[in-house]
Amino acid sequence: MSEITRFAPSPTGHLHLGHAFGALLAADAASAGGTFLLRIEDIDRTRCRGEFETAILEDLAWLGLKWVTPVRRQSEHFAEYGAALEKLKGLGLLYPCFCTRAAIAAEIQASAGAPQGPDGPIYPGACRTLAEEERAERVARGDAHAWRLDVARACEHVGDDLSFEETGQGPNGEHGRIWTTPEVLGDVVLARKETPASYHLAVVLDDALQGVTLVTRGNDLFAATHLHRLLQALLNARAPRYRHHRLITDASGRRLAKRDEDQTVRALRARGVTPNDIREQLGLTSR
Repeated sequence: MSEITRFAPSPTGHLHLGHAFGALLAADAASAGGTFLLRIEDIDRTRCRGEFETAILEDLAWLGLKWVTPVRRQSEHFAEYGAALEKLKGLGLLYPCFCTRAAIAAEIQASAGAPQGPDGPIYPGACRTLAEEERAERVARGDAHAWRLDVARACEHVGDDLSFEETGQGPNGEHGRIWTTPEVLGDVVLARKETPASYHLAVVLDDALQGVTLVTRGNDLFAATHLHRLLQALLNARAPRYRHHRLITDASGRRLAKRDEDQTVRALRARGVTPNDIREQLGLTSR
């Protein structure tokens, strides 16, 4: 089967070995007559930098990867994300949240029974029950707010039979047809004033608009896939198949991050490491 895959880095730093692993897996999955796409996830305009995007393109080309052009940049598609946001508002599935991050943290700390998600406490829902009149009044007078998805209402809207196909292996060995539990992430933010689309909303729309058939990504995003499948159903977007993969760690078992400069592709290149060396180190077939 010819696949359409993608690698979607954020230009907030240099690529490290974990990024290289993800990019190579996605490209390899499309190598048998498929299509490999590169997408720049630069919705965070305060942290993304042009020099990092340039470095990403250089590093990927050095690894031997080729992708379809033009490259899709999320910062050029805010209007599309905004239209999707308005659709969800029209369905009555979003609500404005006026809580600051500090207020949310304080409420969670004060609550012994704060709801827990895969990455820790989730939003306790303080603004979910505000009266419509109060919401409208506060939005109209310009109170700072984010737009959250009412996950329980969204699940009721689409039904309880949503699933996705896992062709790899999730963090606990999940494989095959996976039934979704998007509520584990709580009422996630889909937009803020300073960032008019969240990662969750943008990635779902991008994959659908680009016709991606197979999403390859790390096991750290396995829980997010449950939410993304819900958003796909709400937006009438075709669901791709997924292949989650292991995370690349350092010698101590800690997951690599962009601050690990000695493990960046650029640093390895400077030390004389070859693309085949990187493939072998990552356990991939040399070319």
